[in-house]
Amino acid sequence: MSGGSNVPTSQRPNTLRPQVILLGIISLLNDSASEMIYPLLPVFLTATLGATPMIVGLIEGTADALSSILKLVAGSISDRLPRRKSLVVGGYALATASRAWIAIAGRWTSVLAARLVDRTGKGIRSAPRDAMIADVTPVESRGKAFGFQRALDHTGAVVGPLLAIVFLNAMKLPMRTVFMIAVIPGAIGVALLILFLREPPRATKPSNSATEQPGNLPRPFYYALTSIALFSLANSSDVFLLLQANAAGVATGMLPVLWSAHHVIKALFSTGAGARSDVTGRRKLLVVGWLFYAVIYFAFPFARSLYIFVILFVLYAIPFTLTEGAERAWIGDLVPADVRGKSFGLYYLATGLSVLAGTALFGALYQNVSPRAAFFTGAAIAVAAALSVIAGRGRTAPQSL
Repeated sequence: MSGGSNVPTSQRPNTLRPQVILLGIISLLNDSASEMIYPLLPVFLTATLGATPMIVGLIEGTADALSSILKLVAGSISDRLPRRKSLVVGGYALATASRAWIAIAGRWTSVLAARLVDRTGKGIRSAPRDAMIADVTPVESRGKAFGFQRALDHTGAVVGPLLAIVFLNAMKLPMRTVFMIAVIPGAIGVALLILFLREPPRATKPSNSATEQPGNLPRPFYYALTSIALFSLANSSDVFLLLQANAAGVATGMLPVLWSAHHVIKALFSTGAGARSDVTGRRKLLVVGWLFYAVIYFAFPFARSLYIFVILFVLYAIPFTLTEGAERAWIGDLVPADVRGKSFGLYYLATGLSVLAGTALFGALYQNVSPRAAFFTGAAIAVAAALSVIAGRGRTAPQSL
């Protein structure tokens, strides 16, 4: 059986499995809830709870660091369990509980604790969820499955802020009420997981297997992870793009609209792009996407007019549309089922650390040299990542697992 998937042979290879569809819906619900709160949180912390901007940064930095570490831990634990469902359900439940906590928080320290709970939930669920998607999906449709999950996640990123705008501006609801409303979609998602998520038990690989000892990851995985982490170094925080947008003449009030358009593109085309990687190959899509990213990054400093910048910013969604599903499917292709959770945990840890380092590098160049130097450096690193995929072609072929 290819890729160690436990799927009925009677199902069509390109059909999305029920578990994948359900997990995609849960991503939509959870991200809608999260994005109702996240854009408002800095204002809530500073204007309502009296936190300083430094405290806001401390809260988010600490929470993200905790999440990155827990993704590896939870992924490895899920490999030793007959089913990964408990970690997925628990992770989403913690995220839902954290939103209720934020709604009643009286001090910024309570928000810090709530954000740590939220990121703990994200850390617990992410790698086991992706491993489950790979477990139940045959290799010939794995790109489509991950593209579908990413598409619905981005849909949530569009829906959430729009709902927040309606509640705050049209209905004139207090911010705390909006936070409490955000508990509802998350709670619905947890209930759906408990009631309908069915995961076949996974066979444990014998400890004397001739191919791989349990817990070991094959060498092709590390080659692939190196290329992905290298691109993540180029993929710095998008806050710099928003600063560049403002400098190009985009009004502050229009920035959320521009950001929503970015996610709309991802939501519309991620499933199709993931499916394309099933046909043309993961590496080809990654090379095309990362080179396109380099071109866009190279062009950003030359966008002096508002219209050109808006066009570039919308086009900026295309590299991620092409690569997000392909990246995760590639990881799933390269490892046996008994270490799939660990592999996704390492993937999230490596990319998270690389983005952090890339953001620090970009910020230093942006502030101390010039925005052009920062964007050119990001473009060059993206080209290097694409070349590393081409150079490592013979070393990253999926093994027969």
